[in-house]
Amino acid sequence: MIQNRESFLSHVAEQLGRKPRTEGVVRPDYKHKPHLEVMKDYSKDQLVEVLKTQCLAIHTDFKQTKKADLTVVIDEVLGEYHAESVITWDDPRFEAFGLKGFQERESVDVWRAEGGSDSVELAEKADVGITFSDYTLAESGTVVLLSESGKGRSVSLLPTYYIAIIPKSTLVPRMTQATTAIHQMAERGERVPSCVNFISGPSNSADIEMSLVVGVHGPIRACYILVDDE
Repeated sequence: MIQNRESFLSHVAEQLGRKPRTEGVVRPDYKHKPHLEVMKDYSKDQLVEVLKTQCLAIHTDFKQTKKADLTVVIDEVLGEYHAESVITWDDPRFEAFGLKGFQERESVDVWRAEGGSDSVELAEKADVGITFSDYTLAESGTVVLLSESGKGRSVSLLPTYYIAIIPKSTLVPRMTQATTAIHQMAERGERVPSCVNFISGPSNSADIEMSLVVGVHGPIRACYILVDDE
């Protein structure tokens, strides 16, 4: 329940020197829209090259493969990280991309929404967390994760290492396209995820003397695996 809303809004309007508005505000139509122009004509292949270059800047490993070879590439990354235990999302895309058998391994746990704290503990103990990206921002090397049942955010935040599986179809130029898609979800009356994570490579911080340290408060290494799904 919202309390004292009308009195609060009336006070704000009074301070602005006008009467309270009771109708919707018309969104301004700006003459210049630079946020829509950046890489707007890029093909998916061009966006892939932008993403690959940005991964170097954000200290993120990058691999590219086809659906048929996805399990092999994941195993390569696990070997490079000397990782044994894994936790993944409970996401139908794992089966759609041929990873059902991978999820059934003894060393792999799957996030369960009904698991509560048990799933969080599994994520804390796992060497690697694996999720799919819902939108992928080429400009900044960012994977966008929409949390929902079966897609706990702990999977990408708590394990020592993180692997993001990036369907090529999720590639967009930049933040503009992802936020627009989320806004359109709300306009259509769809349920907007309670948590939207924007992850750009492994955790890092430059809080102390402006010296960048990678792997401070989350995964110390991250790998993006781009999969051609088109």
